[in-house]
Parts: sequence; structure tokens; C-alpha cells
Amino acid sequence: MRLRSALAVVAAVLLVLLVPPLAGTGTDGGSDAQIRGLRVLVPNSPGGGYDITARTAVKAMEDAGLNSNVEVFNLPGAGGTVGLGRVVNERGNGKLAMSMGLGVVGSVYTNHSPVSLQETTPVAKLIEESNVVVVGKDSPYRDLGQLVADWKARPGETPVGGGSSPGGPDHLAPMLMARAIGLSPKQVNYVPFDGGGELLASVLGGKVAFGVSGIGEYRDQIEAGELRVLAVTGSQRLPGVDAPTLRESGVDVEFTNWRGVVAPPGLSEPDRRKLVTLFTRLNGSPEWQEALRRNGWTPAFAPGEQFGSFLRQENDRVASVLKELGLA
Repeated sequence: MRLRSALAVVAAVLLVLLVPPLAGTGTDGGSDAQIRGLRVLVPNSPGGGYDITARTAVKAMEDAGLNSNVEVFNLPGAGGTVGLGRVVNERGNGKLAMSMGLGVVGSVYTNHSPVSLQETTPVAKLIEESNVVVVGKDSPYRDLGQLVADWKARPGETPVGGGSSPGGPDHLAPMLMARAIGLSPKQVNYVPFDGGGELLASVLGGKVAFGVSGIGEYRDQIEAGELRVLAVTGSQRLPGVDAPTLRESGVDVEFTNWRGVVAPPGLSEPDRRKLVTLFTRLNGSPEWQEALRRNGWTPAFAPGEQFGSFLRQENDRVASVLKELGLA
């Protein structure tokens, strides 16, 4: 009996030594994507598009068991380029990522930033999102036609607010709208705000005639009846939003925003791969898919170098548009 017990112990020890442990359980697929101490920088104020996207992604990530205790912090300024500078200066830091999007691409030009997105490590493109043209519930504008008529007649007295600095999506969309209705970009009275959260108060208070921002930032206020949507900027109407597209309203513009994640330059290959893997697994999680549906975001996932190639194309496209508008 003692010999049999000893052999059993030896067999158990050999089993532990020779058989590799399971890769992990649950949705995380293993520890290779776990990044302890991960921080996500948001380069605009709380309540803006980058902020909502970052906090939604982190919550889905934690609910799915992919990572834990991820800190989200805001570092606003200069259309996102203050945050971009911080990321570029954190060379080699594999525990830092930045939520960003089309607005930062334009702000690099309009704010004459000393650093650019080309210096960062591309992690993933996450979503696309239609902008919405909104007014407060007490606004006299019931449809886009009424707004366009006033805008054309008195452009200087019809201020438009956007949650991004010149060169960002909330600025580019109304500039393209103005051009489509026969106004010069120089005639547009654009009032920039550092994120959709700051813009909201001015729209509700009637300090701007209308606002342009992402649907995800204002869905709650729209559903509560505080905001009225006059049009959406994308190619299709949005589920749950009773508003036509710009083209359906006679304004020949189609425009969508996008958001993604970048990291500091100079990452080691294991650190770069961990970040890309983490966000790839986030994209495949039911928690993130539900968040996309809830926020009206269009899936547009592109990991790693796919996102890097897209960023280079967007950089060229935005530079061309800004030069055409006399802003770069």
C-alpha cells in the first residue's frame, strides 16, 4: 500500500511538471492580454466622444474579464494635441493608451502641434459614428430646411457649436454643410467647445443656433426629449432616431466620424502585441457588441498595422480638406 501511495504521489508530481496549465478560463483567453496597471488617457473633457468611448470600452473590458482596474483620466487641451504630446513623450510605456479619433488628426494641423499621430503606435480603430445636427427642445427650428434658410440669410447670426476645435469632426461637418448650401467657410460662425459635454449646455441654453456632434454623446438627451435631431450626417438613418440624413434633406453631404486607440512610440514587440490582443478580444466580446448597439456606433474594427495604414490615409485626406477650406 505504501509503494502504491508513493507511486501515486510521483505520478501526480510528473503530471504537474509535464502537462502545461490551461490557457485560462472565461473570456480573457489567457494572461497574455492582461495588462496590469493599464491607464487610458482621454485628450478632451469628461462627457466628450473620446471620453464616452474610453469609459465604455474599459467597462466592457472589465465586465468581460479581459482586464481589471483600468484607470481612465482626462488631459484636455488644444483639440487633443496636449494629450497627444503626453503620449508621444511616454516613449516605451506599454501601460498607457489614448482614446482618439478624427478630431486629433485635424487638430495636429490647426494647432500647429509639434508632435503628430504618425509618431504613435497604432493599436486599433474601434468604431465609426454618424454626427447629428441638434437643437434644444425650445428651438424654433422644427426641420433642417428652416435652419438652412436662416443660415443662408444670416450666417454670422446663426452660430454653430461643435465639440471639437477647428479641424475636428464637429467642425468639418458643418463646414462641408455650409459649402454644400452655397456659403463660404469664412462666413460660418463656428463656436468650438472642448468636447460634447461642454457643447450640450450651450445648445440647451440657446447660446448657439444649432450643434453638431456624435450621436453617442447625446442619445440620452435625445431620448428624453431635451434635444431635437434635425438630421444625421451619415449615409443612412439611425435606428431609434426620428431624423432624415443630410442628403434626404437636400444638403449633399455624407460624413462619419471614427474613433480608435493609440499608444506611445517605441513599444517592445511583446507590449505592442499585448495591447493589440486586448482590444481585439474586446471587439469580439458580447459586452462590447452590446455597447455598440446601445450607443448607435457602427463597428469598424481594424487592429495594429491595419489601423496604422488607415491613419496615414486619413492624415492625407484631412490635410487636403483643411487646405481646401483655408485652414491648413
